[in-house]
Amino acid sequence: MPSLGADMEAGTLVEWLKQPGDEVHRGDIIAVVETQKGAIEIEIFEDGVFDRALVELGTEVPVGAPLAYVRSNGEAGPSIEAKPKPVPEAPIAEPAAAKSPPATPKPAAIGPATGKRPLASPAARRLAAEKGVDLSTLTGSGPDGAIVTTDVLAAPPGPKPAAAATKKSRKKGLDFAEMRKAIASAMARSKREIPHYYLSTTIDMGAALDWLDGANAARPPTERVLPPVLLMKATALALKKMPEFNGFHTADGFVPSEHVHLGTAVAIRGGGLIAPAIHDADRLSLEELMAALRDLVARVRSGGLRSSEMTDPTVTLTSLGDRGVETVFGAIYPPQVSIIGFGKTADRPWVVDGQIVARPLVTATLAADHRVSDGHKGALLLNEIGTLLQAPEAL
Repeated sequence: MPSLGADMEAGTLVEWLKQPGDEVHRGDIIAVVETQKGAIEIEIFEDGVFDRALVELGTEVPVGAPLAYVRSNGEAGPSIEAKPKPVPEAPIAEPAAAKSPPATPKPAAIGPATGKRPLASPAARRLAAEKGVDLSTLTGSGPDGAIVTTDVLAAPPGPKPAAAATKKSRKKGLDFAEMRKAIASAMARSKREIPHYYLSTTIDMGAALDWLDGANAARPPTERVLPPVLLMKATALALKKMPEFNGFHTADGFVPSEHVHLGTAVAIRGGGLIAPAIHDADRLSLEELMAALRDLVARVRSGGLRSSEMTDPTVTLTSLGDRGVETVFGAIYPPQVSIIGFGKTADRPWVVDGQIVARPLVTATLAADHRVSDGHKGALLLNEIGTLLQAPEAL
C-alpha cells in the first residue's frame, strides 16, 4: 500500500483490475484504493506477472503492507504460499446465487489464487467478468480447449461479481468530512513541524499576456494556452535553477529532487482540495503543460487520479486568482519544503518610465522551510520567476 500523502495511514482496497496470471508492465493500473481524498488508481512500477492478490476487497490496509505478489517473467512462484492474515469480507455482500458450498468453492475471478485458472482468452475473461459468468463452468471451443468469447456469449449470465459491485459503489462520491480531516491533519503537522517564512512580490504580466494573445491567435480554441500555464512553467524553470525549494525534508535532512514534479492545487466540486503532480513540468512545452493541466483537472473531478501523481509532488503551486483573491499564502505540505502562490491578475497602477500607468499585475508569494532556505534565497526565487515572465517566448 503506497503512501498517498503525508496524512495517510491506511487505505481500503476496493477493486482489482488485474487477475492472477495477467502480465503487467510499468505504469499499468492494477488496483483502486479508497482514501480520505477519494479513489486512487494504484500503478505498478515493474514488469512481470500478477501472481496473486494478498488482500481481499473491502479490506483496510496500512501504508507499507503488501497488496499482491508480482513475479518477474520466467520466475516460478514462491515455494511457500503467501498466507495473509485473516481479513474482513468486502462490504458488498455476494449475491446468494453466486455462493458455493464450503466443500467446493468456486475460483474467484479477482482475489488470491485458489487453483489452476481455466484456459481462456483475455477477451473472454473480460466478457465473463462483465456478464458474471464463472469460467470454470464452461467448456472451451478454442485451441487446446481454451474458452473464447463465443463460449461466454452462449452461457447464461450469472450474478455480477463482487468487484463490479464494489466499483459501482465507489462512484457515490467523496466523503468530504473525511477529506477535511485529512487536510486538517496535514496542515496541523505542517505548522507544528515546519518553521515557515513568507515572502511576496508583484509581477508585471503585460509582456507575458501580450505574447500569449498573439500565440493563441493562431491556435484553435481547444488548443489555446491559458495564462496560469505561463505561471506554472516560469515557476518550474525557476525551481530547476534553485533546487533548495524543490525536494523533501526527511529525518536525515533535506533531499533535493532531480525532477520538478509540480503539485498543482485543484479544488474539488463540493469542497476539498487536492494537489497531484504534473511530472517534469520544467521539461514540458506550454502546449504539453496545458494539455497535462486539462487532463489532471478532469480526472480530479471524475475521481481518476493515479498513485504516482499523489506520492511524488516535489513542490506545490496554488492559485486562487480565478476566485478573485489577490494574494494567497499557503502552508507547506510535508515533506515538501515550499509552496508558491499566485493571486488574480488585475489592472493596477504601476510606474513605467516615471509615468503612472495601468498594468496587469499579479502577486506571487512564497512560503518556505527555514530549515532548508532563508529569505535571501526565497527573494531570488521570486525574482527569477518574475524575470522569466518578462521573456515568455523563451518559456
